[in-house]
Amino acid sequence: MKCEWVQQNVLLYVYDELADDARYELEEHVTRCAECARELGRLREFHSAMKAVPVREPSPNLVVVSRMRLQESLEKTRQNGFWRYLVLEPAAWLRQIRFAPALAAAIFIAGFAGGVATAYKVVGGSGVPAPAVAESSGPVAESTISGIRSVSEQPGSSQINIQYDTVLSQEAQGSLNDRRIQQLLLFAARNTYNPGVRMDSVDLLTQRAEDANVREALIFALRYDANPGVRFKALEALKAYVKSDVRVRDTMLEALLNDSNPGIRTEALRSVQGVRADSSVRAVLQRLAREDDSKYIRSQARTELAQLPEID
Repeated sequence: MKCEWVQQNVLLYVYDELADDARYELEEHVTRCAECARELGRLREFHSAMKAVPVREPSPNLVVVSRMRLQESLEKTRQNGFWRYLVLEPAAWLRQIRFAPALAAAIFIAGFAGGVATAYKVVGGSGVPAPAVAESSGPVAESTISGIRSVSEQPGSSQINIQYDTVLSQEAQGSLNDRRIQQLLLFAARNTYNPGVRMDSVDLLTQRAEDANVREALIFALRYDANPGVRFKALEALKAYVKSDVRVRDTMLEALLNDSNPGIRTEALRSVQGVRADSSVRAVLQRLAREDDSKYIRSQARTELAQLPEID
């Protein structure tokens, strides 16, 4: 065993993530190698220090944002890297299998499953079962949903079709008044990596912006969604609540200060015109008038401030 492998896996050893045979090999190596033994000692000290620090639970918003960013990153990642590694560097991954019996078992299971699927295709034909269709009958446990495939509204009717995945792909039908449909739309607006599905979901949710849960989802979309079209739809729906809902007002100001899309910033500025006398809005306008990078935003902020009465 080389020191390089130990350096790469010693952290897994400290956190009990190595298989038993790999642990044994590593322990044998550090008894003979002083440098690797010192590295193991440093990591154990670090691990003990970290265990003494209280663990804080992440907020739900942080969890959802992290999940969305991870899904989007995975979607953009080039997929051929794994196959190049598998085909062109077999010696490297075979060495890893030596110390990962679980991986070897997973490869065996995957091969077995592929054989079963091939046999099914040959014997039973190539038809794929249609997704199960469920009428809206009650709430869906969010933990059972792995993703939303599509959101569509039937033309000329109040029926909404949502295809979503649990263990198998499923479909729900119902009107926007149905609790299950609303729940799936809220999930799709926050958790789906497909921007088109998020757009369709937010577009439908804008019809129910008076609902507190829907408004929370729209606020989330305006703050965190990576797609400017989704953010713009959420902003348009939230405009009517700038005066009555402080959370909406704060979200508009946040978009005005930080959004990367100039069109969204311009609309956010227009949305706060009716509350420009509010102290927080006034402070943001003053900041924009002094130092914003956009000449148009600076000019509009100064115009808004000029229409405000002076404060004694």
